[in-house]
Amino acid sequence: MRCFYSQNLELGLPAGHPFQVEKFRVSKDMLLEGGVLRAEEIVEVGLADSHLLMRVHDTSYLERIYRGQLDMKEQIRLGLPATPMLYQRSVTEVEATRLACHAALEEGVAVALAGGSHHAFRDHGEGFSVFNDVAIAVADLQAKRPGIRIMIVDTDAQAGNGTASLLRDDPRVFTYSIHVGPGRRETLSAGSMDVETVRYVEGTMYLRQLFSSLAAALDTFAPDLVIWVAGADNHSDDRFGQMYLTLEDMKRRDEVLLGALIRNRIPVAVLYGEGTNRESLFTAQLHRNTVETAKRLSDALRGH
Repeated sequence: MRCFYSQNLELGLPAGHPFQVEKFRVSKDMLLEGGVLRAEEIVEVGLADSHLLMRVHDTSYLERIYRGQLDMKEQIRLGLPATPMLYQRSVTEVEATRLACHAALEEGVAVALAGGSHHAFRDHGEGFSVFNDVAIAVADLQAKRPGIRIMIVDTDAQAGNGTASLLRDDPRVFTYSIHVGPGRRETLSAGSMDVETVRYVEGTMYLRQLFSSLAAALDTFAPDLVIWVAGADNHSDDRFGQMYLTLEDMKRRDEVLLGALIRNRIPVAVLYGEGTNRESLFTAQLHRNTVETAKRLSDALRGH
């Protein structure tokens, strides 16, 4: 199972910043040191070509990010400072997601050790999401396979509002999101199927809602590829997630969701999504656990 990563995913931020950029490196190290992944299974990625970004994002917005010229209001909405590193980090994430999607189609399962920036819109970013890597990957896949049917499964605790906005008029794409609601983001853009949970939902109720509604979505739309924005912010100790899942609930989510897709031979590209646990190392651990489950089930499918 190939996983896509780059040290360019690091971003210099002030100490204590809520965007835990260290989680990408730390989770990758956990996967290697724990023997989940071999070094050759981690593919170093470069920068996405600018023409890929222009299929989804406004040229003026791309230029402002490239030149670090966001005004203070835009930086506050984004939650990140407009530094020269921001463009490089963001296009690297786009490339990791794009390559993971192509690899999933070839091999059944692949992972971007980052990705899932689902709050990025055509002309602005918000909530730590600069470029919408999911929508860009979809556009790239469609350019190569025009008839491909893609389902976005977003189990991040917050609604994938940017992704829904960018993809909602495309009949070849189905966007599924289960998230805390109602809230401001949920009113901005509706996806194909939006499932709202109560605030501080506990594991049993959440998992029941997830599994029943996702089964209904898959009955409605038969995808050639699933792009899964996993999310680690469902955990009870997350700063912003407002869900109350335990570690075991999170493992159960990953096991059942991935198991259903893999057993039914539906290719799946796994993306990290958000995660801002009060203990930053635990955020990395949650992402690591999701990749470990994907690896184990992928190996079982391939008879390893």
